[in-house]
Amino acid sequence: MKKPLTNKEGEVRELTMADMRRFRPAFEVLPPELVEVIKNRKVGERGPQIAPVKQQVTLRLDKDVLETFRATGAGWQARINTALRKAAAQVARRSTS
Repeated sequence: MKKPLTNKEGEVRELTMADMRRFRPAFEVLPPELVEVIKNRKVGERGPQIAPVKQQVTLRLDKDVLETFRATGAGWQARINTALRKAAAQVARRSTS
């Protein structure tokens, strides 16, 4: 009997060599439409955005501010966006009172 890959909480257990031998290539198990999309895409290429929500800008920041955010690792740009969003909300609250 095969051991389930996940437990009751949905956590995936460590895969064994027997599990890996049962793996099949993606093109054998995915729908043909998806296989075509994957074949035509370059490695690391993302699909088109349905509705772009971000706008690219050039912004000059103090060196220490930039280093602080970069030091936090991957996702540092999103964290800057979050900090700016909080600051913008405070400005908006002040301007309405």
